[in-house]
Order: sequence, then structure tokens, then C-alpha cells
Amino acid sequence: MTKDPQRFTILLVPEHVVDRGGASVEDSAVRSAVVEATGETGASGYPRYVGHGIVADIDPRTNTVEALLVDGSELDYGLTALVTS
Repeated sequence: MTKDPQRFTILLVPEHVVDRGGASVEDSAVRSAVVEATGETGASGYPRYVGHGIVADIDPRTNTVEALLVDGSELDYGLTALVTS
């Protein structure tokens, strides 16, 4: 039996950033949040994680964000959500 991670960090990074000039992805993020497992499954069918104004359905096997709300709204155009453990 596999156990899904209980916590992830989500980074919201501008898509247009091509060359970060040596900066890390974390330093390029316009927002970050630690999200915790709720024990529920989201509409996407993946586990739901919440924290700091972010609600995300994350595939824990691939660390892919399958659904995301930021402060109750969809992600703004031009931003990408990245997941770190």
C-alpha cells in the first residue's frame, strides 16, 4: 500500500521567465504556499491539498497539479504552478 505525501510546496512562476539569470525556481516564484492533504478527493479524481489561499488537486505520483484555485479563482494567465516536495 502506498501512502500519498501529506504536504507539498506549490510555486507560482511566470511563464515568460526564460532565463532566470542563475536564480532558482524558488527565487523566480511570485507566490509560494505549503499545502496539506485534506483526506478528500477533488473533482479531478486526485487528492486535494489546501493551504495559504491555495486549493489544489495533485497527482502525488507525478507531482502534477491537476486542478488549482488561488484565493478562490483560477490561476491567472501567464503563471505556471510547479510542485516541490
